[in-house]
Amino acid sequence: MDLGLSGKVALVTGASRGIGRAIALELAREGCDVVATARDGGALESLKQDIHTTFGRRTLIRAADLREPDMARAVVDDAVKEFGRLDILVNNAGATKRGPFLALTDADFLDGFALKFHAAVRLTRAAWPHLKKAKGCIVNIAGVGGRHGAAEFAIGGAVNSAVLNFTKAMADLGIMDGVRANAINPGWIETDRLKTRLAARAKAEGIDDAEVRRRSLDELGVTRFGRPEEIAQLVCFLASAPAAYLQGALIDADGGETRYL
Repeated sequence: MDLGLSGKVALVTGASRGIGRAIALELAREGCDVVATARDGGALESLKQDIHTTFGRRTLIRAADLREPDMARAVVDDAVKEFGRLDILVNNAGATKRGPFLALTDADFLDGFALKFHAAVRLTRAAWPHLKKAKGCIVNIAGVGGRHGAAEFAIGGAVNSAVLNFTKAMADLGIMDGVRANAINPGWIETDRLKTRLAARAKAEGIDDAEVRRRSLDELGVTRFGRPEEIAQLVCFLASAPAAYLQGALIDADGGETRYL
């Protein structure tokens, strides 16, 4: 299927590793020029080289801490200055602290919302006029934790729920302005963060990698963990013309973990 993304410009946050890196690469594979931002400048430079070598697309990288209030507009302005347009915004950045609720501080909550929610709001605000002009789209990466409450994920669940509600609000505005807004809820995806989490559990329980994976999958009720490129491919579809009738969709990409409506 030709997704019709060739020549479009996409801004991807949290693009230095994991799901964000996979999204940037997949958009480049589909013919997009990419604006990639994250805090790790070295990892962004590696991404830029991979995109140029493999796909021959232009890439603008910006090492930035999007928790800083002025940074979102600066990144969007740089993107439009470099490429003259902006068609796709992927709000992916943000990892929240896990832990027992009573051990989580106000600072932990504020930090969790600062990057994954407030940065997405600021980026959306800054990008909206350009997306409106291009009849473009937004894809927000939230997470299945936003669908249910869990004591050890009080910050992440609340942030993801906020992102999902924000997606619906932007979809409502987008109907009038010609901008599509949708969200993806990844489940457990094979990233370095997941590997670290599994390794910590394996150590705590005195079991090996194979057993901790078996137990985790059994508890989730799924057959395997997801791959970053699967989320990336879904992002490309949501950004494409074949998905033109999807507006405000909240898609669970979790292998069947989420069983309720």
